Amino acid sequence: MAPSNSADRILSILSLFTEERLEWTPEAMMEALGYSRPTLYRYLKSLKEAGLLVSMPNSGFTLGPRVVELDFLMRKSDPLILHGEPHLERLSSAWPCSALLVRWYGNKLLCVSSRRSTRDNITSYPRGRPMPLARGAISRAILAFLPRRQLLPMIEENLAELSRIGLGDTAEAITANLRQIRRKGVAVAHGEVTPGVVGIAAPVFDAGQAPIATFSITISADLANDQTISEISSTVLASANEISSKLGGRHDAET
Repeated sequence: MAPSNSADRILSILSLFTEERLEWTPEAMMEALGYSRPTLYRYLKSLKEAGLLVSMPNSGFTLGPRVVELDFLMRKSDPLILHGEPHLERLSSAWPCSALLVRWYGNKLLCVSSRRSTRDNITSYPRGRPMPLARGAISRAILAFLPRRQLLPMIEENLAELSRIGLGDTAEAITANLRQIRRKGVAVAHGEVTPGVVGIAAPVFDAGQAPIATFSITISADLANDQTISEISSTVLASANEISSKLGGRHDAET
């Protein structure tokens, strides 16, 4: 469905920019969005004046410095980050790992804060890079706690990938496996996103019924024996629950 008002149309221009395509010419924008040249140039002028886009002569548009300014302000104001960062510090000090806070918004998973206590990065998705929706502990820690009406369409859309990683061949089987994760309160995945890495994640809630984020750790599989995974899982779950409590949320795991 095409954007119905000016605000939505401007946002649709910003949504064009991805890791796969960082620069856009006006001509490519018009082809992708279907806007007339006068309409597009009016929006581009507003975005440039706001610092959200920049362009050089004879080149396309890229994201502008206002994005960096907004990111700085978000780091200083987002309650999830403010309440979560002490836990990131504590867990990354306790184990050689990457500890991450991952936001769930729209249908995306995005790391908003992290700490690393290893020389080598053991996550393929640093802060700001969207993560896979149907692979890994972070994904499952979200999916397992979504309301059924929201979960089922996402399972159908990602059925092939969810089946490939062994969650089940049907929506009913996948739902049953996610229900087991919900009972435990924490998800564990081995090498699904980054080879040789174990991911452990638990959901974070605000006052709503669906999770808004996850608190998670990725650790080298060489260091993750059963006892270590159990210890980290308990700590990750406790941290996620404490962050949820600070945000006014509550943990509605099935019993």
